[in-house]
Formats: sequence, structure tokens, C-alpha cells
Amino acid sequence: MLVDLFKKVKKRMSDIPMPEAKTSVNIPSNLLFKCPRCQNIIFEEEFERELKICPKCGYHARITAKERLALTADEGSFKEYDANLYTLNPIDFPGYSDKIAALKKKTGLEEAVITGECTIDGQNTVIGIMDSHFMMASMGSVVGEKITRAFERATEKRLPVVLFTASGGARMQEGIVSLMQMAKTSGAVARHSDAGLLYITVMTDPTTGGVTASFASLGDIIIAEPKALIGFAGRRVIEGTIKQHLPDDFQSAEFLLEHGFVDMIVNRRDMKHVLGKLLKYHSGEVCADE
Repeated sequence: MLVDLFKKVKKRMSDIPMPEAKTSVNIPSNLLFKCPRCQNIIFEEEFERELKICPKCGYHARITAKERLALTADEGSFKEYDANLYTLNPIDFPGYSDKIAALKKKTGLEEAVITGECTIDGQNTVIGIMDSHFMMASMGSVVGEKITRAFERATEKRLPVVLFTASGGARMQEGIVSLMQMAKTSGAVARHSDAGLLYITVMTDPTTGGVTASFASLGDIIIAEPKALIGFAGRRVIEGTIKQHLPDDFQSAEFLLEHGFVDMIVNRRDMKHVLGKLLKYHSGEVCADE
């Protein structure tokens, strides 16, 4: 009896027209930005206006080489060097060529560094910008070659160099060829220095491994962005080797400033102005007491 009643109710309910389901709202994935440090949430559009700096805690998010160039060089002044250099697979590492091709398509870059000549607040300079979006800006043969050539041109033209570093270190897919870039780039920096020319390093997050152990640490003036991770080996590797707990702020820009490895920490908003002033001091256009 109950079974029959259930069947009748079920049929009656099935005859009632149901309202059409409302279309689900698609929220764009790039609408909001959540700060990984303080968890503050802001609109992506506002975050872009803030130069990708969290307005609550000052977190400096990683930016592309093209974004960095737009913030640093005077408009229309940049002339790129060696745009036609491209990466090969010197040790036939499996899948390496495919990975490079995919990154070129994704980032619009040929490699993990852009080099060229520009003016910063009217001061002629050679500039290099490493991009962590391209294989964490690891240093392979082309990255090393482009940086070396940039210093050689700067030496020839008697120009200062401003180099924004960001890297996970040497590129293991190129084996010993990658490690050779440390000596090559350092030699080019030394020749530039011997010519009495200025080299400014700007360390951004992260600057690690063989890049830190070579040209990134050789600047006459070393600047860092706030809270940037700067170091050689990873924290866990060091702790495991020396069997000691490291300070919580170890390998941060602030820790390196305190211990004399960094000369100043500069907010991204002020970077172009500071670089322009330093370049003018070097050229003699601005007196030290001005």
C-alpha cells in the first residue's frame, strides 16, 4: 500500500515543471590577488597599479623582464642586444628542447635574460634583466653569453651596467656547460671593472646558486628589493651540513644588509629614481652633497 502511494507521489512530482537551473557565474581566475605573505586579498587591477607590491605588508611579487624594463628605462630608449641568440641542447638532455620551445611560447622571450642599452633618467647605460618566469632564470649557455657580451659592449663604449638578477642558479640541463658561465661572466665583469666603469647589481627574488656565486655578487653597488631571497645553497642543505638551526631571516635581503653583503634595500617604486641618482653621481652630473 505504501509502495503504491510512493509511486503516485513520485509521478505527481515528476509532472510538475521544474524551474530552469540558473547559469553558474564564472569568476575570472585573475580577478583577485592573494598575498602569499600576509594573506591580504586585493583586486588584481589594483595590485597591478601598485607595481605588484602588496599594499598591506609590502610584499614584492615577481615581475617579468618586460615589466621591469618598462619601470626602469626611459620610454622608447631601449635597444636590445643579441635578440637572435637561442638555446641548443649541448648534452642532449631528454625533453630539454621541448621545454625551451614551450617557455618561448608562454613568455614571449628567447631566453631568461634581456640585455641592451637604454637611458635611466637620461643616463646612458647597459641594462640586463633576468626573468624568473623562464625556467626560474637559471643560467645556461645563452644567459651567460648574453650577460658576457653586455659587459664587453659596456667596456667598449665605456658605459655603466645595471643588472637585475633573479635566478635559481646554474641550469642542470646543460651540465658542465652551464657551470662554465660562472667564470666567463665573472671575467667580463672584472675587465669592465678594470676599465674604471660602474656596475650596479639589483638582486630580486630569488637570486640564488651559481648566479649569486658569480656576477650577481660582483657589483660595485649591490641593491636588493625588500625581503628578496638571496643565497647560494638552500636553507635545508646548509642546516643539514652544519647541523645547526639558521636564523629565521637567514638569506633575506635584510639579513644580508645587516651583515654587509648588500649596500641598500630599495622599494620597487623608488628604484628608477635611485638608479638614476647613482648613475649621475658616477658621471659627475650630481655632487655627492646634493
